[in-house]
This record gives sequence, structure tokens and C-alpha cells, in this order.
Amino acid sequence: MNGVELFLLGRTLMKIGEQAMPQVEAGTPGPTRSLLVVLGDLVSHPGTTVGEIATRTGLPQSQVSTAVARLEQAGSVDTEPDPADRRRRLIRPAAQPSARVAEVRAATVDDALTAALAGPDGTAPDAAVVHEVTQALGLLARRLTPSIAARARDVDTGRPSRTGTTP
Repeated sequence: MNGVELFLLGRTLMKIGEQAMPQVEAGTPGPTRSLLVVLGDLVSHPGTTVGEIATRTGLPQSQVSTAVARLEQAGSVDTEPDPADRRRRLIRPAAQPSARVAEVRAATVDDALTAALAGPDGTAPDAAVVHEVTQALGLLARRLTPSIAARARDVDTGRPSRTGTTP
């Protein structure tokens, strides 16, 4: 596998993940993907600011601000004033998950994965194939955590890692 294949696989997995998540209420504005990117960054970097998230993710600061506001409204994140600069807010994943967070965490990928693995004519995939792919995804999830991705970004950008060591 090369970098392009891995990137395309990642996009495919993101789309399957989006399909597996319970739908938000009608009328809720904005894309889900930016929410997930911001929340994923917060898992790796709790106690961070909107500007820092924008820098790390490459999302526009306005999009990060909107995502943080939506995540805060949904009970997914908590914010507090930054003691070093009261104009900024420090953001972290919520200590107590909201009902929406619990609903999203409880949702499985089974149906979305089965649909993705269906044949071109819509025939259901073999149960053994679904099980094999599910097991492989479980292994990847255990081995490739958001903190590992954060360390890879730090190495790529030449920044010191959160552990205080340089790459």
C-alpha cells in the first residue's frame, strides 16, 4: 500500500463512518465532517484554543469556531476562559457526555459496513467477509489512535510533541 491508497482508504472509511452515525435533528446547520475533525483534534489536544485547532487541522478559524459552538451546544465539549488571555477560550471534551454523545458512541458501523461491502448488484456480502473487515478495523482502531496521528503531525511539521520531546 502506498500513501495515495492509504489516503483514499481513509476517505472511504470516513464516508462509512458518517453513514453509520445517527442523523442529527432536521434543521441543524453545517457539515458533520468539520465537527468530527475538530472533535478528533480535541481528543488529542484537550485544553486548546480555536486558533490552535485551526492551525493543526488546516480548517479556517471561522469553521472551527462554528464547529466548537455546535459541539458545545450538543454537550460534546466544555469551554473556559484562558487564564493567560481572557479573550480566548480553552476547549476540551466534555467530562460528562450528553445524550447525543452517548447516542453517537452507541451506534455501530454494522449496517453501513455491510452496505459498503455489498456486491455491485446489491447482493449482501458474505458474513465471514463482514466479520473479517470488522476485526481488521478493530485492530486498526486499537493501534492507530488519535494521539498517534497527533505525534505523526508533530513529526511531519517538526514541532515538539506534547510529551516534550522533539521528533
